[in-house]
Amino acid sequence: MQKLLIVDDEQPARERLRQLVSDIDGWEVVGEATNGRDCLVQASHLEPEIVLLDIRMNDIDGIEAARHLAELDRPPAVIFTTAFGEHALEAFETHAVDYLLKPIRRHRLQEALTNASRLTRAQLWALQSNADTQQERRHICARVRDGLKLIPIEDVIYFQADQKYVTVRHVGGEVLIEESLKSLEEEFENRLTRVHRNALVANAYIEGLEKTVEGHFCIRMRDCEERLNISRRHSAAVRRKLVGQVAA
Repeated sequence: MQKLLIVDDEQPARERLRQLVSDIDGWEVVGEATNGRDCLVQASHLEPEIVLLDIRMNDIDGIEAARHLAELDRPPAVIFTTAFGEHALEAFETHAVDYLLKPIRRHRLQEALTNASRLTRAQLWALQSNADTQQERRHICARVRDGLKLIPIEDVIYFQADQKYVTVRHVGGEVLIEESLKSLEEEFENRLTRVHRNALVANAYIEGLEKTVEGHFCIRMRDCEERLNISRRHSAAVRRKLVGQVAA
């Protein structure tokens, strides 16, 4: 039996999917989730082969949840389920393997599950690796001991690179992620300012500059006692940013 997780914020939709799956041999519904956040928690513990994922949900929608699912050690294949056809292109720009329009028919679900189950891990990995990530996320996803931790992008104070990891300092503490500063800078270009080759600071948390006894400048941030050094290369851009904030 292959494991399947159903994610939808409407109970009737979840019940219908569960009934449809029960009529198809070889599949077992191991859990249900009502939103994207719960989906990630359950997927990290249950390790389903397939996630039937609604798109329009509060907090974390299906598109963003699919991107975070790809961060799991054993990522599931994703089949989107939705009543809104205009999401189709956006869905396939993630690592989704299929897209079902509601009301979902049994034969169409069976076809999607069969196709998804034929994907090898290598094929699924390739799908995820080629996913279009142009849409700005609302959360940063980090792997932690008990699964995944989601940090709202509004809570991130800075990103700092250290060898293969990047430290995410946020209002509730810090976590490590395996993303490059370059990709983070490109995705959140309107939210972040590079202050050093190894550091990006959230514009909303920049308070000002301080000069060290050695004559170097560092940046002062709201809700953070730490100071980050500003390199000569980036000092002019940081000053312009501060001037612009004051003017605004």
